[in-house]
Amino acid sequence: MRLLFVPLIAAALVVVPGQPASAAQVRVTSLSALQSAMDKANPGDTVVLADGSYSAGSTLTIRRSGTASAPVTIAAEHSGQATITGSKTFAFASGVSNVVLRGFKFRNGASLTVPAGASNNRLTRNDFQLTTDGNWVTVSGDDTVVDRNVFQNRTSQGVFLQILGPSGAMAKHVHVHHNYFYNHQFTGSNGGESIRLGLSDRQSYTANALIENNLFEKADGDSEAISVKSSDNVVRYNTIRDSKGYIVLRHGNRSLVEGNLLFGSGIRFHGNDHRIVNNYVANSGDRAIVFGSGDEADSGPTSKLHDRPDRVTVAYNTVLGSSSVIDGDGGNYQPKDCVVADNIVKGTSGTLVTLPSGSTVKYEGNITFGGTAGIPSRNVDPKLVKDAAGLYRLASGSPAIDTGVGSYSFAAKDFDLQARAGTYDVGADEYFASGTTRVPLTKADVGPAAP
Repeated sequence: MRLLFVPLIAAALVVVPGQPASAAQVRVTSLSALQSAMDKANPGDTVVLADGSYSAGSTLTIRRSGTASAPVTIAAEHSGQATITGSKTFAFASGVSNVVLRGFKFRNGASLTVPAGASNNRLTRNDFQLTTDGNWVTVSGDDTVVDRNVFQNRTSQGVFLQILGPSGAMAKHVHVHHNYFYNHQFTGSNGGESIRLGLSDRQSYTANALIENNLFEKADGDSEAISVKSSDNVVRYNTIRDSKGYIVLRHGNRSLVEGNLLFGSGIRFHGNDHRIVNNYVANSGDRAIVFGSGDEADSGPTSKLHDRPDRVTVAYNTVLGSSSVIDGDGGNYQPKDCVVADNIVKGTSGTLVTLPSGSTVKYEGNITFGGTAGIPSRNVDPKLVKDAAGLYRLASGSPAIDTGVGSYSFAAKDFDLQARAGTYDVGADEYFASGTTRVPLTKADVGPAAP
């Protein structure tokens, strides 16, 4: 018998024009070759895994760093066409920076972690539908970007995306944008959030995270679609629809919730010095914006109780519901030194604003309609007109136009991101006879195929 020997080519090396002289693209066709290529990668290099399904029986460790201008990129050759199965996945080594992980389909049984000490890395255009319980992706490294991914289809306890940090601290400046969070159907009472930003014992730590331009649909695994448990964060321009999960500031202080479009969802908050501004909240039931219960006046650094809302400003929102449209949870400690200003609150019956007795709240400039106001307000028809995207906006002649009260400079742009002029219009929409208007996000705007 004659043996035929054929050389095995595990990787192909291609020089990439326009990148550093040493930059190259390496194409591999096995996980062992992928690991070898990753171990040799230099700044600017791209390692691509050929289309196919690959069972990971050992961890794929990312050890080599890029630079800000020349990251190391580890990618599927064609987005969504390289599938990782098996019991393991990628792991970022501590200290690794400026690495892009792009375009993989994860159908494996291991969670992905960006550890503390691994900074300036990016997870982009991946498809996460893991076979494991627990938290699917955990980010603890500073300046991590998580963009244009899809997290989908789970019934088990655990979150799609968790942001933490080193022990006793929070990751700083994590940016989560243009992701699609879909179909979390955990049926338990707690622990099925789409995004959890911190934990109760991290509530007093500043994270400066930015959660923006994400789409959530069927976020039903928890009453909190976005659960914030840290301080000094921004949650803006997201769309939530067909979900029981709310945007919830569960713990922490000084966060901004701005310009979100919520349908059948809402906003609930605890803690101090938050700003809830320029949001459009349409909930066919009640409790579209909720002042959270106060089980204690101010939470200690590790408390799991509900902190009383102090000095929270709810301004220039358009809030649509039935009754108790803006509501409070009660508790032994009522909201203190808060402001409800220049909102449009439109219901169908009952009392529209129902905060607990003993709350200390300043009301000014609000327009209520469709029920008993429950607060000092102008109870008049705001003359909202439904646009082609399904949003109720101001029409010419609305009593909301040019009637805002007070000084709220942080509301200087409306929910279309248009600059308000002169005396602001009440509600999330500043009336313009013409101009670009915002529409709710759709699947075409987010996820791996997004622009």
